[in-house]
Amino acid sequence: MATSRPTVKNDRSLYYDGVPRVPESHLAARRDQIIDAATARFAANGFQATGMADVIAASGLSAGAVYRYFRSKDELIAAIVERVVGEAAARFEVLLQQDPVPDPAGAVATAVGMVADVAGRGPVDLTRVAVQAWGEALRNPEVHTVVDRTYRAIRGFFVEVVRRGQEAGTIPADADPQHLAATMLSAVLGFLLQRLLLGDLDPAAYTAALRVPWVAPSSAATPGSAG
Repeated sequence: MATSRPTVKNDRSLYYDGVPRVPESHLAARRDQIIDAATARFAANGFQATGMADVIAASGLSAGAVYRYFRSKDELIAAIVERVVGEAAARFEVLLQQDPVPDPAGAVATAVGMVADVAGRGPVDLTRVAVQAWGEALRNPEVHTVVDRTYRAIRGFFVEVVRRGQEAGTIPADADPQHLAATMLSAVLGFLLQRLLLGDLDPAAYTAALRVPWVAPSSAATPGSAG
């Protein structure tokens, strides 16, 4: 039996036995179009208040076209969360490319700056979607897997910052890299959340406060110490 082989009919698509095949670039563009539309809707109205009908209307595509790429809202949410938190993880990699690698406060300052940049870039504040992803992860196992994997990776970047600081002698050798990294990540996520809820945080002032010795004050500053 003869094997079907693709033949080029024009410069835009391939045909298999006379049937046109849609280019991968077109499929990827359509998928991105749906994700962009859904991201804007979810950022504005939340995951639970946004239905597939809203996404379909915002995308400008037919229902059949949207469901061709995403069979359910949960599947679409997982794709959006993977994109948003995945971009965050990629941006955190710059911490390890700095020479020298910043100290913990400097690493947090860099990360906070990234959060502020993402929040102010483009028509959609992606940090709104990131926060919603936290809640969605508590009920949706697929989203939980994505969020867990990504935030562990981000925390891993901070662990490496601590370890390199220990190698350079700028961080005490007996400091626990895992727990210090967890504290650093908490400072970044705390900024993200307070910025959305309270709206009164300045990134520079916030990160400057991290250098105030409130975590381990000197004995001279301890209340009740001898004068």
